[in-house]
Amino acid sequence: MKGVIKATLLALALSFGSLAMAQDVAPINVNTADAELLTELPGVGPSRAQAIIEYREANGNFESADDLTQVSGIGPATVDSFRDQVTFQ
Repeated sequence: MKGVIKATLLALALSFGSLAMAQDVAPINVNTADAELLTELPGVGPSRAQAIIEYREANGNFESADDLTQVSGIGPATVDSFRDQVTFQ
């Protein structure tokens, strides 16, 4: 029983530690980031990163996270998954 409690406490401590590390990461500026950096966003792989760059080059800078829904393959759920991890300035 003590082993189960210790394992549970360890799992909780590790999950809180990774959460704290995720919050310490600087936001990604989607108006200047290259494809490699954009792929660090949840739900953004190489093809979506390239689509963001191509949209940005054709239409100018993004002003808000919601503007990213104009990029093919990026919907509101994807934007919500990284909304707090992006910046536009």
